[in-house]
Amino acid sequence: MATRHTLWMGLALLGVLGGLQAAPEAQVSVQPNFQQDKFLGRWFSAGLASNSSWLREKKAALSMCKSVVAPAADGGLNLTSTFLRKNQCETRTMLLQPAGSLGSYSYRSPREWGLHRPPGPSLGATLAGTTLGQPPAAEIHGVGDWGSTYSVSVVETDYDQYALLYSQGSKGPGEDFRMATLYSRTQTPRAELKEKFTAFCKAQGFTEDTIVFLPQTD
Repeated sequence: MATRHTLWMGLALLGVLGGLQAAPEAQVSVQPNFQQDKFLGRWFSAGLASNSSWLREKKAALSMCKSVVAPAADGGLNLTSTFLRKNQCETRTMLLQPAGSLGSYSYRSPREWGLHRPPGPSLGATLAGTTLGQPPAAEIHGVGDWGSTYSVSVVETDYDQYALLYSQGSKGPGEDFRMATLYSRTQTPRAELKEKFTAFCKAQGFTEDTIVFLPQTD
């Protein structure tokens, strides 16, 4: 596994703390006739966007990681991401539970993470030995949000090349958390897919400085 630090999402799927901004957003839809069995398998977190200032501050140190989506016993999904921490490979698994229409899921942050867990699910990256959803205590500027629930939607996918995911929740009154993720079946997504992701993010109110495309690991 690469020795550089990696950012793990995934699905990633997600969450950073500090300086959350409210912004106008378009209605987010779900992939029509979503076929969960085709969505399974290996994905790479190729792009991220978030309304958190933490992502803007740290984005230069982020890089691509691998996530594997597998079926869960309750009909949902297990999203397992692999990342490098203290020069050792580690994995984290998120349980995405069915929530209404096909392609819509919910994620509940683990209680045991307590104050070390900022709001939002982690859908695909690591930074300096920490997961995107679990920065060191010095990075945390508020209370933990264990037990909080976030929605995760597969907005668009062709199953073979890319998937656009959108997650949202709240860490408190008037403080929303939003994240968009571009997943790719390869580490080199086509330019058209990056353009599609950028257009989607801007439609949700994300600005250029909140969108980052992750370099692949060696």
